[in-house]
Amino acid sequence: MASNKLRVAILSPIYSNPDKTHGGITPVVANLAKGFAYRGLIVDMLVRLPRHSSLPATPPNDGIRIINLGTSHRLSTALAVARYLRTERPTALLAAGHRFNLSSAWAKSFSPKSQVYLSVHHPVSAAAKGNGRWKTWKRWQAISGFYPRADGVVAVSQGVADDLLKHSRLASRQVKVINNPIVTNELLQASQQEMNHSWFTHDAPPVILGTGRLSKPKAFDVLLNAFATIHRQRPCRLIILGEGPLRGELETLADSLGITEDFSLPGFVSNPYAYMRQAKVFALSSAFEGFGNVLVEAMATGTPVVSTDCPSGPREILGNGRYGRLVPVGNSEALAQAIMDTLDNPLDKSVLASAVNRFELDTITSQYMRYLGLAD
Repeated sequence: MASNKLRVAILSPIYSNPDKTHGGITPVVANLAKGFAYRGLIVDMLVRLPRHSSLPATPPNDGIRIINLGTSHRLSTALAVARYLRTERPTALLAAGHRFNLSSAWAKSFSPKSQVYLSVHHPVSAAAKGNGRWKTWKRWQAISGFYPRADGVVAVSQGVADDLLKHSRLASRQVKVINNPIVTNELLQASQQEMNHSWFTHDAPPVILGTGRLSKPKAFDVLLNAFATIHRQRPCRLIILGEGPLRGELETLADSLGITEDFSLPGFVSNPYAYMRQAKVFALSSAFEGFGNVLVEAMATGTPVVSTDCPSGPREILGNGRYGRLVPVGNSEALAQAIMDTLDNPLDKSVLASAVNRFELDTITSQYMRYLGLAD
């Protein structure tokens, strides 16, 4: 058990914009903060909001303190973080997300004795596609110029680490792969909640499930085309949980494919894990991921998964295809066949659950604590 005198700070997008989920970073940061608190650490969640903005009425967990830096610009955030480091003297600061990484690395320059670590949650080269040469060049220059100032960088998958090392001036000794802390008691308990949904009755057609922001990187158009192929061959239904700018396009595509009656876009739901547990197959159709939290979540509930073999996490999570079929990115026919094969021959629930034990909160918290110098 760590000493109560140890303090860790986390700077991330969480709470900084209540209208955005910030993708996979939000549950990772929230879980990790809880994991640190469970171990007896004092946890300071640093947020970047205008000075008089409202914060959550109660902390998310005992031992977690939310501190508003009262800033919005990258430089002012760096100065505020440096002041915090000199005043509070945490054992370590962990940043998550590119903008917050830059501010934290800059803060290290103003507070050189502080231990500052960054974390990268997406393959930067894949995320930069479509931004144009100038923006892409600027991002890589920023990463190469500022990230090496930190005491270390966490990559959430080996693929993310390889991408980072290939395109930046970071040395391999500066980058540590630590997967995301996904499997929690809260997730497992939430998955057991009953749902009053007519599509999940005993004699209803099987439900294929997808979740995520309705945006281009998630490639839900590929999933819809795959579902249309399956739908022509057998009774089935598709639910995609999430919200985003492509809702209208997906609804139009569903109509053109003739699958509207068996396709549902409920939007954001507070408990996706109950849907995961009752779905027959979970499908990930993304063009890229940093890790693929949803695959772990679905497997933890005992639901078979199918995924595109996208950079960077799915192949690592699925053991090169041992725990779920992998298909080429953008290939709706291959995705359809993999889903049908999985419906016909699903892996045992216990096999799936045991395959993701390595992503349990307690296990990952221990890895972070050792790397950040927080372990006894």
